[in-house]
Amino acid sequence: MTVLDNLSWPVVILLCVVLGGAPFVPEPHLVEKLRMLGQGTLTRPMDILDLAMHGAPFALLVAKIVRVARR
Repeated sequence: MTVLDNLSWPVVILLCVVLGGAPFVPEPHLVEKLRMLGQGTLTRPMDILDLAMHGAPFALLVAKIVRVARR
């Protein structure tokens, strides 16, 4: 079994909501960083790391969906 198989769906979804949405006010970091990426202003290493950290749960979710779909 892989790590993806051992993670339950509620845990992965909770990670997406909490880490992907943090901080919730005034706007989630993920939304801000994706906007910066689209505008071409995502240049500072801290901003790139922020995008990676807040986007990681969604990458995990996509990997889990692909793994289940291939079975």
